[in-house]
Amino acid sequence: MKLGAFSISLAVKNIQESKAFYENLGFTSFGGNIEQKWLILKNDNAIIGLFEGMFPNNIITFNPGWDENAQNLDEFDDVRIIQQHLKNCGITLTTEANTTTEGPAHITLSDPDGNIILIDQHR
Repeated sequence: MKLGAFSISLAVKNIQESKAFYENLGFTSFGGNIEQKWLILKNDNAIIGLFEGMFPNNIITFNPGWDENAQNLDEFDDVRIIQQHLKNCGITLTTEANTTTEGPAHITLSDPDGNIILIDQHR
């Protein structure tokens, strides 16, 4: 199963402080909008998202159809195919994609320890 780009989406208290902290670790801004209180930062192929006030906990994120540079992949598993595979494995989803549509969609699930996983397809 091809899940695409991997990142950690961090729920931060102060985006300016978090941005400065991660820049000191060698991360640089890659996308987002600090006025809207969200940024994507990158260090080599490590990607983190900083999100102030958008969700209560950190989220493991995968983006089918994208590589670690947000470039489109020629071949990828659509989120609806991933969804069906997970359901066939008996995994409960907390959010499901509409199977009658194509293109952007997302699903969410939790691992056995309660960590939230977002599989977010943008194309």
